[in-house]
Amino acid sequence: MPRALFSVYDKTGLVDFARRLDAAGVQLIASGGTARQLAEAGLPVTQVEQLTGFPEILGGRVKTLHPAIHGGILARRTDEHLAELRSHDLAPIDLVILNLYPFQQTVAVPDVSEADAIEQIDIGGVALLRAAAKNFESVTVVSDPADYDAVADAVAAGSLDVELRRRLALKAFRHTAAYDTAISNWLTGRVEDPANLPTRLGVQLEQAQVMRYGENPHQKGGYYSYAGDAPAFAQLHGKEMSYNNWLDLDGSWLAAQDFSKPTVAIIKHSNPCGLASATTLADAYDRALASDPVSAFGSIISVNRPLDLATAERLGDLFVEIVAAPAYDDDALALLMRKKNLRILAATGALGRTLSLRSVYGGVLVQELDRSQDDLDPANWQIVSRAQPSAAQLADLAFAWRVCRHVKSNAIVYVQNQATVGVGAGQMSRVDSVMLAGHKAGERAKGAVMASDAFFPFPDGIEAAANYGIVAVVQPGGSIRDDQVIEAVDRLGLVMALTGTRHFRH
Repeated sequence: MPRALFSVYDKTGLVDFARRLDAAGVQLIASGGTARQLAEAGLPVTQVEQLTGFPEILGGRVKTLHPAIHGGILARRTDEHLAELRSHDLAPIDLVILNLYPFQQTVAVPDVSEADAIEQIDIGGVALLRAAAKNFESVTVVSDPADYDAVADAVAAGSLDVELRRRLALKAFRHTAAYDTAISNWLTGRVEDPANLPTRLGVQLEQAQVMRYGENPHQKGGYYSYAGDAPAFAQLHGKEMSYNNWLDLDGSWLAAQDFSKPTVAIIKHSNPCGLASATTLADAYDRALASDPVSAFGSIISVNRPLDLATAERLGDLFVEIVAAPAYDDDALALLMRKKNLRILAATGALGRTLSLRSVYGGVLVQELDRSQDDLDPANWQIVSRAQPSAAQLADLAFAWRVCRHVKSNAIVYVQNQATVGVGAGQMSRVDSVMLAGHKAGERAKGAVMASDAFFPFPDGIEAAANYGIVAVVQPGGSIRDDQVIEAVDRLGLVMALTGTRHFRH
């Protein structure tokens, strides 16, 4: 009779799966709480200590680490190994159904104690998974309740072949690798100086989506999530996300969430073509769209409040690729879902990761996310012009400076009344970005303010901005020609503030 060993923390689907194996003539063996649950369900179950002749000890820390268990799992089904098992009154174990203590979930809780975290480091479970996966030629390892039905069907049909066992073994090894990586990363944070980047960074990624193609049709592409993390978004409607959709969504979502007032970020090719804050989301949408309605065609829109009907109605006939929000009012969602191909995404919660990873030739670049705070407060700025800003100008400068860190360098942002009116991004020279933003703004540049993600190396950018009607500027400063730039500001009667912080975004 084939034998199955159960030892699961997540007991989802446990009883039904065990019942199907029992009906197929499989003997059930289980440890601890798993054995109790199977017995309470009326299933015949042999407890692990009945095989080992030794009780659980150390509060359950040791229960399956015994030759009666590991010998039964690791034995090859050769005459020699089977004879050796019989000589010790042992028998093979053919299936191992096991999932691990919830270490990742435990350490995700703020201020979790070290003692609590350590108790969730599984020892015996990892050993069992690795043993069963190593011997997949003869043993079936099931580490995910999602596989219960497929395995039960195969057992009932007598089709539990080596190909299925190999795929399940791969899944088990990936599971233990992600588990060990989570432990290593957690302990790294407690051993190494948190002010420094980790000396070794473990990353486990799981394929979440295979796309039709990448950035272009001739490139393969896929979306991978961090192993153990819940998805960042739930897709409620629309076509499958593409590679470029995910890239644009990243910029759009982070930009919208960076503001406290109701805010709408309209993104095209990873850059804001319109971003505005207002007292209502609908008003913010109108003002963001007005920034560059031509570029908004085929855009990605993110908001930082539950999306209401008034805002949904504003979208009208505009072609939009994606709408992303923390949540949706029912009537707003119903209206948006009339657009057959519109991708509607809802955020599932805050992301706790603080590092940005980027692939480059031969390696990976790692940095902290740009979450600086001190430079966002105008009270920390230095006003270097003779002219002083009005309260309204200072508020717009603060808004423009915050928008600026979400725009690709060289970044120039024109703002009036808490809304962008022109954006210049990704140009090879800063003065070109100034002129591009001015071209986008047109007459709306008159009386607007400007933010620059990095210093002006020459006065020409300031002079060009003044020609468009800009009245105040915020920038980091730090150029060897700052004196010349300030002289131009005073000559033109502009206001200028220096923040001391640069916000390049490549």
